[in-house]
Amino acid sequence: MSSITVGIAYTSGYGHTRELANAVAEGAASVPGTRVETIDVDVAAITDDDWRTLDRCDAIIFGSPTYMGSASGAFHAFAEATSGRWTTRAWQDKIAAGFTNSGSMSGDKLHTLQYFSMLAAQHGMHWISLGLLPGWNTTTASEHDHNRLGFYLGAGAQTWNDQGPEAVHAADLATARHLGRRVATHTSRFTLDRTGIPDTAAG
Repeated sequence: MSSITVGIAYTSGYGHTRELANAVAEGAASVPGTRVETIDVDVAAITDDDWRTLDRCDAIIFGSPTYMGSASGAFHAFAEATSGRWTTRAWQDKIAAGFTNSGSMSGDKLHTLQYFSMLAAQHGMHWISLGLLPGWNTTTASEHDHNRLGFYLGAGAQTWNDQGPEAVHAADLATARHLGRRVATHTSRFTLDRTGIPDTAAG
């Protein structure tokens, strides 16, 4: 079984997105042979070792709250700081995915996920979608369904603005865990395709 490393590069303003990052990490780590590196990429805190860790990752999952219709300023600063990697194609052919949270059901989170996917495309990465049908869209459905907010490009979560990180919805955490598992599984398959090393985690 080959081993892979999944990096979770996120920023979190009030702790809600950190809870989602932890759930994504749990999901990825549930795939045998997967090592997970979770890195707060606020440029005021990210270290040279953190950058080297991301460079070594086989997959990078981007995460940020959605503020005013896009990723946070801290995440934008991180994205701009990746320009050196863009120049050298250091992240070419890595797997990528994304997740975000806002206080509103929509909150223009789709724009944040689109921003993540564009960043990945500029780096020559391979984007992995959420891969879930939408939940909570019939009279017999429930807010406890996975993908209750109906996103396809990545994982979207909603947490009330007046509640702390512990209030992140259980269905959104489950959806985030699904995203982590999906990325790790596809990264294992992609690694197998490139190396020819049998990988029982690939399914």
